[in-house]
Amino acid sequence: MNSPYRVGFVCTGNICRSPMAEAVFRAFVEDAGLGPVVRVDSAGTGGWHEGDGADPRTVSVLEANGYLSDHSARQFRSEWFDGLDLVIALDAGHLRALRRLAPTPADAAKVRLLRSYDPAQPEDLDVPDPYYGGMDGFEECLEMVEAAGKGLLDAVRTALEERAA
Repeated sequence: MNSPYRVGFVCTGNICRSPMAEAVFRAFVEDAGLGPVVRVDSAGTGGWHEGDGADPRTVSVLEANGYLSDHSARQFRSEWFDGLDLVIALDAGHLRALRRLAPTPADAAKVRLLRSYDPAQPEDLDVPDPYYGGMDGFEECLEMVEAAGKGLLDAVRTALEERAA
C-alpha cells in the first residue's frame, strides 16, 4: 500500500483555527471513507502554546457542531515538509511564513491557503483569527473551515486518484 496522503493545517499558535480545521477535515475524511489513506494534523507558526489544548472556545464550537477535539499544540518545523503532501495555511501571513520555511521550491509549492479551496471563491482568502473576539468569531471560523473543507476534500480525493493511476 502507498503511504498515506498527509495534510497539515497551520495557524499562528495552533490553538484556534488550525485545530478547528484539523478536527473538521478529519471528520470529512472519515465520513468519505478515506480515513485509512489520509492523515490530518495541525501546528502553529509559533511555539508559545506548545503542549496546550485547543482554546476552550474552539472546543466548544467544535463539540456543539458534532466534531471531536483532542488536541495538543505544537510548532511547525521545516523538516516536516518532507512528510506532508499539503500544508494548509489559514491566512496570508502563515502562507508567507511557511513558504520561507520551506527547504525547497517543491516544498513551498505544497503550501496553500485553506479558503482557496472554498467553491464560493471568496475574495478574501484569510480565515480571521478569532482569538481576541467573542464566540461569534469562532462560529464564523467554523463556517469558513467547513466551506473550504469540502473543496479541499475533493482536491485530496483527486490527488489520491492520480497517485493510484
